Amino acid sequence: MSRKAIIKPMLLSVVLAISAVSLSGCGYNNLQSQDEQVTASWSEVVNQYQRRSDLVPNLVKVVQQYADQEQEVFTQVAEARSRAGGITLTPEVLNDPQAMERYAEAQGQLDGALSRLMAVSERYPELKSDALFQDLQAQLEGTENRIAVARNRYIQEVQSYNTTVRQFPTNITAKVFGMDAKPNFTVANEEAISTAPSVDFGEDDAATAQ
Repeated sequence: MSRKAIIKPMLLSVVLAISAVSLSGCGYNNLQSQDEQVTASWSEVVNQYQRRSDLVPNLVKVVQQYADQEQEVFTQVAEARSRAGGITLTPEVLNDPQAMERYAEAQGQLDGALSRLMAVSERYPELKSDALFQDLQAQLEGTENRIAVARNRYIQEVQSYNTTVRQFPTNITAKVFGMDAKPNFTVANEEAISTAPSVDFGEDDAATAQ
């Protein structure tokens, strides 16, 4: 083997090693890691929203058994669920503020529709005592709690990532590789999700929801 044949692989290894150290030192690896964490936390948000959406048909079905005349509420729930399910935010569009806003708005509309559906139970004592309804109510409440936890975790991950993107010298690395700050939930949304919404409405809440 010639001397050149030996030196070339050695030089390539040195260049690769220097490149790796350079990328690590400029924060590239940290940015990639945080970006993956944002994506993973968003997947959990979507997963919990889907879990809630899957509960809706069963909730409507059991409520209809006792309150079939509440068709307006059922229609509102069906339409809100359809709108929420029609918006899919993949990791590729997490950088789109308008898409995030549309998604949050659709899920908020489903929040309101579900609140009105659950408030119906206050007018039908037999429905409130139905074992299946009570089980579904408990599942919904648990899901709302998980949604709140997942959204808060996502907010924290995005805040951490955005801080890294804006700080020197990692802001230079982010600019070179096209890694921009990501949109987050609005302040109003952050305040709204600080505690999970209750699905056990009393008479005052039922009156408000009507």
